[in-house]
Amino acid sequence: MELRELIERFNRAMGRAEEAGLHLPNGMTLATVGADGRPSSRVVLLKGADERGFSFYTNIDSRKARELRDDPRASICIWWPALEEQVRVDGSVEPVGDEEADAYWATRPRGRQLGAWASRQVEPLSSHEDLRARFEKLQDDFNGRTIPRPEFWSGYRLVPDRIEFWKGRDDRLNERELFTRTADGWEMTLLNP
Repeated sequence: MELRELIERFNRAMGRAEEAGLHLPNGMTLATVGADGRPSSRVVLLKGADERGFSFYTNIDSRKARELRDDPRASICIWWPALEEQVRVDGSVEPVGDEEADAYWATRPRGRQLGAWASRQVEPLSSHEDLRARFEKLQDDFNGRTIPRPEFWSGYRLVPDRIEFWKGRDDRLNERELFTRTADGWEMTLLNP
C-alpha cells in the first residue's frame, strides 16, 4: 500500500461528505500537547490532503501553533455522522512554505482575510465590540487594496504515520482499518470495533 492510495481513499470519503451536502465537511478535530503534557483539542478546517499530508492554516502565535513548536506531533479526526464515517490521522507536523501559504491566503474571502488581521489569538478580548472595531478599521485601511498575508498567519501540514478509516455498521460491528507507515510502505491491521 502506498500513501497515494490512502490519500485517494480519504479524498473519496471527503467527496461523499461534500456530495451529501454536509455542513463544513472539512471540519476536523486537531489534538496537540502543550509543554506541560496537557492535551488540547479544537476544530479547524482541513484545507488540503495530498501525498505530502493534511494541511490547515492558523495564526502562528496561537496556542495550537505554540504547542506544535514545542512538540510537532499531532492527531486529527474527521467525523461525518450522517455517513457514519470517520478518519483518524496521527503524525508529525511541519510548517508549509511561504509560497504555499500565500497561494492559499489569496483564495480566502476578503472578510476572512480581514478577520485574520483583526484577531489577536494570543491575547484576551476585552469585548466583541473591540474586535468589530478593529475589523472595521482594517476595512478602511485596506479599502480598495489587496490584503497581504500577515506575518503571523500561515499553515501547517500533518505528515501521517498512522491513518485509520472507520465505518459504522449495524449492531456496532463497525469496520476499522488501521494503516501504519513502515520502512516498506504502509501496513494494514484490522481492529475490533
